[in-house]
Amino acid sequence: LVFAWLVVSNEDAKTIIAGIAIFLIGMQYMENGFKLFSGGALETALERFTSTTPKAIGTGFMATAIVQSSSLVSVIIISFLSAELIGLTQAVGVVFGSNIGTTATAWLVSAFGLKIKISHYALPMLIFGVVMQFSRTNGYKGFGSVLIGLGFIFLGFSYMKDGFETMKDGLDLAKYAMSGYMGVFVYIAFGAAATVIIQSSSATMAIIITALATGQIDYINALSLAIGANIGTTVTAAIGAMASNKNGKRLAVAHFIFNIITGLVAVIFIYQLRDIVNIAAPLLGIAENDDAMKLSLFHTIFNVIGVLIVSPFTKQMVNFLETLF
Repeated sequence: LVFAWLVVSNEDAKTIIAGIAIFLIGMQYMENGFKLFSGGALETALERFTSTTPKAIGTGFMATAIVQSSSLVSVIIISFLSAELIGLTQAVGVVFGSNIGTTATAWLVSAFGLKIKISHYALPMLIFGVVMQFSRTNGYKGFGSVLIGLGFIFLGFSYMKDGFETMKDGLDLAKYAMSGYMGVFVYIAFGAAATVIIQSSSATMAIIITALATGQIDYINALSLAIGANIGTTVTAAIGAMASNKNGKRLAVAHFIFNIITGLVAVIFIYQLRDIVNIAAPLLGIAENDDAMKLSLFHTIFNVIGVLIVSPFTKQMVNFLETLF
């Protein structure tokens, strides 16, 4: 009832919530489309290119960056574990890589969603995607679903951006920001809670980037929210693993351990990581005032650091995981 009142009474909130809803529909369409379109190619690639931990990390990164859904990759990996097509060590490697791959959404939003009228591209994608749905060939149907998914994702970005831009005239979230580590912890908790509710760290990152670009939050609060989104996404994996076998549950625990360690490192060194981003941004052609792109860079850097810290201990982690369940 409270949610319904918010949607009905506040025009800006309604626009932002509609944007999130459209974005999530897009993610679902992309997920289902790739299942049809790939014709098992994604499964084959994941099975074939996970023989070593570095290969598994690379495969997890590529698969998630392409299909834009770490949840889809996790579901496939859990099904492989159940069928004993791959071992727990390889599955853990794929999850590590998947965490880096999921940062591709942030780059997509900050690079295109905020700089061009992205909704113009959404409509042709939706039109051609729907036309392809009438095909009898699964490949065309799948590709059509991918196009519909991308169209809805772009449209969702557009609605979120419009909502935040009009909201800033009546509400300035930045004035509620707290300085120092207290502010960092509050925004991490908010980012984690938002991801648990929405069940998509990609959607949370899209919200954070649009809020930052429209001046609703300041840069350091946006970094804290990104860390929170990473921690919150572990709940999605845990829910997905509830119905799986013991290896699926172990994989969810591995995901949780990785994200908590990565989050702790990012929190402790948040100001140093911010300085690293400020140094690296000009080298990558990112403008000094382009906070949205710098946030995407921060998101990628701390996930890569997490993989570099945790992956050397994969064997020890797997030994521990095998004592569970």
